[in-house]
Amino acid sequence: MPASVPLDDPGIVSQLTGYLPGGWETVIEKDVDGMDALPRKLDGEKPNLGRYSACRRVARTLFLGSAPIAGAANRGEEDRRIKLGCVLPGEAPAVFGDALRHLAQAATYLYQDNARYWYSTQPTVTKLADDRAEQLRREPDRVGEEIQRRVREDLRSRGEFPKIQPFPNNSGDVPDEMEVRLVVLDVETPYAKEGTNHALETAKEFLAQRGNSPRIYQNTLVFLAADRSRLDELEQAARYYLAWQSITEQETELNLDKSQSRQAATQKATWDRTTTSRIGETYQWLLVPTQPGPQAALEWQQTRLTGADALAPRASKKLRNDGQMVTQFTATFLRQALDTIPLWRGNHVAVKQLVEDFARYPYLQRLRDGDVLLAAMREGVSSVTWRTDAFAFAEGFDEANGRYLGLRGGQILSFGSDAVGLLVKSAVADAQLETERPKPAREPGGAATLPGDGTPQGGTTAATPGPGGGPTPTALPPTQFFGSVKVDAARISRDVGQIANEIIQHLASLPSSEISVTVEIQARVPAGVPDNVVRTVSENCKTLKFKSQSFEGE
Repeated sequence: MPASVPLDDPGIVSQLTGYLPGGWETVIEKDVDGMDALPRKLDGEKPNLGRYSACRRVARTLFLGSAPIAGAANRGEEDRRIKLGCVLPGEAPAVFGDALRHLAQAATYLYQDNARYWYSTQPTVTKLADDRAEQLRREPDRVGEEIQRRVREDLRSRGEFPKIQPFPNNSGDVPDEMEVRLVVLDVETPYAKEGTNHALETAKEFLAQRGNSPRIYQNTLVFLAADRSRLDELEQAARYYLAWQSITEQETELNLDKSQSRQAATQKATWDRTTTSRIGETYQWLLVPTQPGPQAALEWQQTRLTGADALAPRASKKLRNDGQMVTQFTATFLRQALDTIPLWRGNHVAVKQLVEDFARYPYLQRLRDGDVLLAAMREGVSSVTWRTDAFAFAEGFDEANGRYLGLRGGQILSFGSDAVGLLVKSAVADAQLETERPKPAREPGGAATLPGDGTPQGGTTAATPGPGGGPTPTALPPTQFFGSVKVDAARISRDVGQIANEIIQHLASLPSSEISVTVEIQARVPAGVPDNVVRTVSENCKTLKFKSQSFEGE
């Protein structure tokens, strides 16, 4: 077919109109072979199609193959036969499938029924959809609402973000809180590489202010903006979706036949998918405020997002990979920040103050929320290397006596962001703990005894004269300890914590000590253990790496 119908002769198909019933002149001139016909325009607008004249070849092949035949059982040609009639050796059939899809979306006289296509002298609903889509250009608010609806639906998947703020009207709409928040800007403030960058200007305003007041927690906001160069395509897709949607809702009023109804439903579904895909293609600019150091100027990292994920997961994944949002923070990194910036207020810093610092200053690591920082604090306080790598915890500071109250280090503690507590420098805490550690008393003979006890420390006896007047060697101090105790299962957290503070802590403080703690659980349930509990406990034992565990009968 393509070889016998030269493309440089735009009127070759028009010569066939004499053999067809009346009314085909308009069809050919507008949708098939005229100088200003739609196929020629599409080839000119889309270089990947124009290099093959794909749209004109498809239109000619389709027209000649679907010329009306009275009494035909099935109208039109299948899409695979159309592509077969167009393709030449060495060409990709997919190019002509793409051309056919563009023609079906825009042609006035081209009909579609599933995989079959044909021309008719009666205008299709495509013309009506074009007119309604054009009218929607004068209703930008309606198109904008449709785009916002789709973006909000996409943002139901939040990724790693605790909070998401879609389409704030002004800076006052963005709360000033201590959790990382993704702010999605409206299409009216798009991102542009050239000219005025409305997205960046808006992001700077929102970061600096909340309404008429300065924003306090500036290290919690990141921004997502639409690409201005892709915005026209998104708005066009939204207009055509709304146009086809209105046609499907008015089938009865428009007196559509079955073929037209199916075409309207097909086109609505097509533009629905197109609009959804263009949301991700358009909202692709992530704007992140950064600051290299406390004295450095604020900078903006402007990153183009890629991938097939929803908007928020895509943005959070990029932030995490770039180290711009941390979901897990270690005690050693916290200690490093405390020492190098520094964040200490003297020899300590309040827990509340430290949580606020990380939410406030962009030169600090951006943490997803306060819980990430609190986990690092608890890890540091409970670490066996807290003296060298972390810090201690105190319930308060007695300024009159210059000592910390409730000072603890190397212990498992539980506290939240509202805790009235302090992180204390390890050297200062260790010095106080060493000073306040009970000292053994000395007997007149030189043996060490604990206060209030006549027994020498470690259970040894004082040297006594042996045979011949020489001293009897004293016994060596004990080198091992073993103990077992029954705890109340209903108050296990309290009892275990007390054992750790009163027993394990003293043993762990001794040089070169090696501590091993084994938990033994015995449970008897006369009524029998249900299957779901057996399954849950067994799986949890495997997860917690129990050396042995089993359920048995009487």
